[in-house]
Amino acid sequence: MTAYDPANRLGLRFDLAALDMAGTTVDEGGLVYDVLESTVADAAGEPVPHDLLLQWKGTSKWEAIQGLLRGLGQDPTTAQVDKIFDGFGERLVTAYRETPPQPFPGVPEMFATLRSRGVKVALQTGYSTEIAAAILDGLGWTVGPGPESTVDALVTSDLVAASRPAPYLVFHCMEATDVQDVRRVLVAGDTPNDLGAGTNAGAGFVVGVATGSFTHDRLATEPHTHLLPSTADLPTLL
Repeated sequence: MTAYDPANRLGLRFDLAALDMAGTTVDEGGLVYDVLESTVADAAGEPVPHDLLLQWKGTSKWEAIQGLLRGLGQDPTTAQVDKIFDGFGERLVTAYRETPPQPFPGVPEMFATLRSRGVKVALQTGYSTEIAAAILDGLGWTVGPGPESTVDALVTSDLVAASRPAPYLVFHCMEATDVQDVRRVLVAGDTPNDLGAGTNAGAGFVVGVATGSFTHDRLATEPHTHLLPSTADLPTLL
């Protein structure tokens, strides 16, 4: 385990769970990265190396497109990235329409348990607002502070200055839920960039889950406080 000095060693509980979507709470079978890879490969006229793609998992998809193209030796303009990103979004929506994402087993129950114990739940994602909203609609999940909602807040990558591993998605989740002590925040995700964002934010709980693209052995090489099989197991940390 990479050394990390979590605030929860002080016996603090968490008041906010800021959770990634694809691969962490939402099972979409890796479609987002299949579509991302094919979209960039088509635009670049060459395949995307697997190791290069891994570096951009968990980040803003706009930033990922730009980074992947640069990794292939290209220097795209903002307008070019915008155009490719628009095409990526259209392809992804079509793919999700054909193969609708589903929650990982136990995740809706986990949301309800945390919220019943006074913990705010926010989804934070490298998706754009439009794509994230379409996924939530398909799942039947709603966002709001009342008990009738599924989660308390949603923060997407187009609302922040930089995506993971920058900490801004986490900070915006705190703003959206009125949680002020970052030591009382739990961040969970399935990629090194998710764990990097939680660490850079100073979150008291940084949790890696093996439901997505990376194994526990790989996530264990990143700063973290806990490794769990699934976010469905988060209530065990209360």
